[in-house]
Amino acid sequence: MSNSIATPRALHDEKREAERLGFSVRTLQQWRVKGGGPPYFKLGSAVRYDPVQVDSWLDEHTRVDTGPSAGPAPASRARGC
Repeated sequence: MSNSIATPRALHDEKREAERLGFSVRTLQQWRVKGGGPPYFKLGSAVRYDPVQVDSWLDEHTRVDTGPSAGPAPASRARGC
């Protein structure tokens, strides 16, 4: 029987995630208040982001044009195929 311990998720605080995304911490804060930003965890007073979930959120927001009916890019184009 093995005694394996699950590795915890690598969660980022808002400063680290803002730097990774190239946004300000204030932008992430505004998205949390207004909605529409990447998913996050609220653990007590701490806010944490799972970079894997944030990357999925980014993929869902990939656009191919700016028209009024612009939707997410088809999967083949969103992945650079």
